Amino acid sequence: MAKSLGLSPAQHEILAEAEFNLTALSEQELLAIAEGDIDLDRVDDDQLIELLNVANLLYRGGELLISDELYDFTYLAELKRRIPDHPFLHTVEPEPYPGAKTVELPVRMLSTEKAYNFNAIERWAKRIEKAAGECGVDFAGLIFRATPKLDGFAAYDDGKTLYTRGDGRRGTDITRVFERGLQVAKAGARGLGAGEVVVSRSYFQAHLAPFFDNSRNFQASLIKEKELEPHAVEAIKSGHAVFFPFALLPCWEGEWSLLAADFDGVVDRLWQAMDFDVDGIVLDIDDERIRQYMGATRHHHRWQIAFKKNTETAEVKVLRVIAQTSRSGRVNPVAEVEPTRLSGALIQRATAHHYNMVREKGIGPGAVIRLSRSGEVIPKIEEVLVPVVPELPEECPSCGSPLVWENDYLLCIDTLKCPAQITNGIEHFFKVLGNVDGFGQSSIRKIFAGGIRSLPEIYALAEEQLVDLGFGPKQAENMVAQLQRSRMEPIEDWRFLAAFGNYRMGMGNCEKLLSVFPLERVFLLTKEEIVAIRGFSDKTADEMLAGLRATADLFTAVYGLGFNLIATPLETDQAISGNGPLAGKLIVFTGTMRQGSREDMKKQAKALGAKVGDAITGKTDLLVCGEKVGAAKLNKARGLGVRIVSEEDYVQQLLESGAGQ
Repeated sequence: MAKSLGLSPAQHEILAEAEFNLTALSEQELLAIAEGDIDLDRVDDDQLIELLNVANLLYRGGELLISDELYDFTYLAELKRRIPDHPFLHTVEPEPYPGAKTVELPVRMLSTEKAYNFNAIERWAKRIEKAAGECGVDFAGLIFRATPKLDGFAAYDDGKTLYTRGDGRRGTDITRVFERGLQVAKAGARGLGAGEVVVSRSYFQAHLAPFFDNSRNFQASLIKEKELEPHAVEAIKSGHAVFFPFALLPCWEGEWSLLAADFDGVVDRLWQAMDFDVDGIVLDIDDERIRQYMGATRHHHRWQIAFKKNTETAEVKVLRVIAQTSRSGRVNPVAEVEPTRLSGALIQRATAHHYNMVREKGIGPGAVIRLSRSGEVIPKIEEVLVPVVPELPEECPSCGSPLVWENDYLLCIDTLKCPAQITNGIEHFFKVLGNVDGFGQSSIRKIFAGGIRSLPEIYALAEEQLVDLGFGPKQAENMVAQLQRSRMEPIEDWRFLAAFGNYRMGMGNCEKLLSVFPLERVFLLTKEEIVAIRGFSDKTADEMLAGLRATADLFTAVYGLGFNLIATPLETDQAISGNGPLAGKLIVFTGTMRQGSREDMKKQAKALGAKVGDAITGKTDLLVCGEKVGAAKLNKARGLGVRIVSEEDYVQQLLESGAGQ
């Protein structure tokens, strides 16, 4: 196979429209890594992240750099091996429309948790069963739903605007595709929510394959601002390119016992049910009480999972075990193995989780292990077939400090001087903020090598100092501008707090904490105050307080730089006491709101003690309607006896009760 001489003009166009510039890699290095000419041992963290970002942009733009398998099981796997808590792995992978201004989505569009074997599906069902029991719902009678997962261009239609998914919170307006004649599949109405822009598989093969490398390439062309090519115009006109709302997908529904008994049959029938590319089957439950109770992570809904087909195992010999220090000080073991292929991906490493596993199972040079790659982001050690006497490190591989045992982990306690802990912590801060470019691992290491060891010092850097540290004049100018941007651009206070990387203080816990206490009080909290918040145990409170004490001085210094923080709305006394006008009520908001965004209204309702749902059920107490509400939703509410009010009436009732002031 001939090697690429460079990115294609179409790939260059996508990166240019996205205003993405290579900084950690040259174009030749990027292609050499993608084509396997550079071993990942020679690729630093910053370069790996840049490769993943480029690959994701080009994938979303329909001009693939690498295959899905290589992306998932080689490069993304490598990131999880090196930095398992990196934000890139726990947020919605951006699906931007290059070159367009982003706008807030009417609802959050999350990714979907993935499973690659029935055992993983059973574990998910066990979590559903546990939640059902805690909600007082009969699990045996619970209805599960299965639908095909289309491989298209994700979008959301609120009846007025069609949005790309973007990063799950902000997307771009691509309503022009409807103006160009794109129809909703199955002669459906506008405003049915999330779906995919797709093209018929048979039509693509018969009419478009000579002009487009793949269907994603064609789908991406449909939403571009430039005039459509004749092939795209004809595909739209003939009704073979459509927006397919998830609500109109073919669906299997039934109890868990029926699904478990015929799981393979259900999957196979749905997989073959459509003349569109399918890359999985989405499973969820049709009970709003459980959906509300289980909630979501920053990445996916806990009550939903996608099944994908992929399982393979291999027996390999361990060559060595590499020790790597994380930002928390834990020294993580990574087993380097004889190169082997699993489902088309070249596997050279596997996680050993912690050094107690290495010690107990005898993992070291010469050991023989069984690896499985059941769709996991990195291969898993299933079994040690031939154990050896393991080699355990005594010193931190980053700073040389003595290591101590903490439960299953070896720990470097020199938090103030360990380069790995400091640089990984700084990178984590910028990644969680999400509004700073140019401060990846290689840049941070260069700054660290120059004697700059803390966030306040980095924010104080001038262009001349960055040039002295080895950055080019233009790069130095951009880096200073990015630091200024990160302080001026509005950002949620819970995201800012989570950026300091304290244990047990991820974005979800920080948002929960700041919904009860203002940011200024967090570092003064007692254990009793934290435990009083639902979901926080004694152990969690102890661990949070230890982290807060350790980072108090750093937080004060960085906070004093004047970030533009958006305060999390505090729960009101009415919500805490349960006596508010909405306390305990289950409310659904629908349509286009005029008083503010739908998300803002949901937050306000929750602060007043309400539960907010996305779908109308027999348990719904109130349907609040904005503009352009579909007749089907209104009819369903009327049929279930749900009280229906207009947005204006709802706001007026809150004002009269004093809750809306």
